Amino acid sequence: MIHDIYIVTDFKIVAPYTLRIWFDDASEQTVNFWPLLRGELFSPLRDVNFFNQVQLDEEAGTLVWPNGADFDPATLHDWDEVGEAMIQMAQSWPVVEKVAA
Repeated sequence: MIHDIYIVTDFKIVAPYTLRIWFDDASEQTVNFWPLLRGELFSPLRDVNFFNQVQLDEEAGTLVWPNGADFDPATLHDWDEVGEAMIQMAQSWPVVEKVAA
Protein backbone atom coordinates (compact mmCIF):
# COMPACT_ATOMS: atom_id res chain seq x y z
CA MET A 1 0.00 0.00 0.00
CA ILE A 2 1.34 3.40 -0.99
CA HIS A 3 1.01 6.15 1.58
CA ASP A 4 1.51 9.60 0.11
CA ILE A 5 3.36 12.09 2.26
CA TYR A 6 2.07 15.64 2.41
CA ILE A 7 3.41 18.70 4.17
CA VAL A 8 1.24 21.42 5.65
CA THR A 9 2.57 24.74 4.37
CA ASP A 10 0.09 27.17 5.92
CA PHE A 11 -3.24 27.42 7.71
CA LYS A 12 -5.86 29.93 8.76
CA ILE A 13 -8.50 29.80 11.48
CA VAL A 14 -11.76 30.34 9.58
CA ALA A 15 -14.35 29.53 12.28
CA PRO A 16 -14.38 28.07 15.80
CA TYR A 17 -12.46 24.77 15.69
CA THR A 18 -12.18 25.03 11.91
CA LEU A 19 -8.97 25.48 9.94
CA ARG A 20 -8.29 26.09 6.26
CA ILE A 21 -5.10 24.14 5.57
CA TRP A 22 -2.74 24.44 2.58
CA PHE A 23 -0.42 21.64 1.48
CA ASP A 24 2.80 21.34 -0.50
CA ASP A 25 0.97 19.97 -3.54
CA ALA A 26 -0.98 23.28 -3.84
CA SER A 27 -4.18 21.69 -2.52
CA GLU A 28 -6.19 22.97 0.42
CA GLN A 29 -8.71 21.54 2.82
CA THR A 30 -11.11 22.97 5.39
CA VAL A 31 -11.47 20.80 8.48
CA ASN A 32 -13.86 21.22 11.40
CA PHE A 33 -11.96 19.56 14.24
CA TRP A 34 -14.77 19.75 16.83
CA PRO A 35 -16.00 16.14 16.37
CA LEU A 36 -12.44 14.88 16.94
CA LEU A 37 -11.75 16.76 20.16
CA ARG A 38 -12.12 13.84 22.52
CA GLY A 39 -9.76 11.58 24.42
CA GLU A 40 -6.90 12.53 26.69
CA LEU A 41 -4.80 14.25 24.03
CA PHE A 42 -7.49 16.10 22.07
CA SER A 43 -10.07 17.04 24.78
CA PRO A 44 -8.02 20.06 25.93
CA LEU A 45 -8.53 21.53 22.44
CA ARG A 46 -12.25 21.88 23.24
CA ASP A 47 -11.24 25.16 24.91
CA VAL A 48 -11.40 27.43 21.85
CA ASN A 49 -8.64 29.68 23.24
CA PHE A 50 -6.36 26.67 23.54
CA PHE A 51 -7.41 25.36 20.12
CA ASN A 52 -6.49 28.73 18.61
CA GLN A 53 -2.90 28.31 19.86
CA VAL A 54 -2.32 25.94 16.93
CA GLN A 55 0.99 26.46 15.16
CA LEU A 56 2.66 25.20 12.04
CA ASP A 57 5.64 22.99 12.84
CA GLU A 58 7.62 23.73 9.69
CA GLU A 59 10.21 21.06 10.45
CA ALA A 60 7.60 18.29 10.76
CA GLY A 61 5.24 19.82 8.20
CA THR A 62 2.19 19.53 10.40
CA LEU A 63 -0.05 21.45 12.78
CA VAL A 64 0.68 21.18 16.50
CA TRP A 65 -0.81 22.44 19.75
CA PRO A 66 1.04 23.32 22.98
CA ASN A 67 0.10 19.99 24.62
CA GLY A 68 1.73 18.01 21.77
CA ALA A 69 -1.51 17.19 19.94
CA ASP A 70 -1.15 16.93 16.18
CA PHE A 71 -2.80 15.28 13.20
CA ASP A 72 -1.18 13.35 10.36
CA PRO A 73 -0.90 15.73 7.37
CA ALA A 74 -1.98 12.91 5.02
CA THR A 75 -5.19 12.49 7.02
CA LEU A 76 -5.87 16.22 6.83
CA HIS A 77 -5.02 16.29 3.12
CA ASP A 78 -7.43 13.43 2.38
CA TRP A 79 -10.14 14.66 4.77
CA ASP A 80 -12.89 14.34 2.16
CA GLU A 81 -12.13 10.62 1.95
CA VAL A 82 -11.21 9.73 5.55
CA GLY A 83 -12.88 12.38 7.68
CA GLU A 84 -16.11 10.51 8.36
CA ALA A 85 -14.21 7.40 9.50
CA MET A 86 -12.01 9.54 11.75
CA ILE A 87 -15.07 11.17 13.30
CA GLN A 88 -16.70 7.78 13.87
CA MET A 89 -13.53 6.50 15.54
CA ALA A 90 -13.25 9.61 17.73
CA GLN A 91 -16.80 9.13 19.01
CA SER A 92 -15.56 6.10 20.97
CA TRP A 93 -13.05 8.27 22.85
CA PRO A 94 -14.23 9.83 26.12
CA VAL A 95 -14.39 13.58 26.60
CA VAL A 96 -11.84 14.23 29.33
CA GLU A 97 -12.87 17.07 31.61
CA LYS A 98 -10.26 19.34 33.15
CA VAL A 99 -8.94 18.21 36.48
CA ALA A 100 -8.87 20.99 39.08
CA ALA A 101 -5.32 21.72 40.17
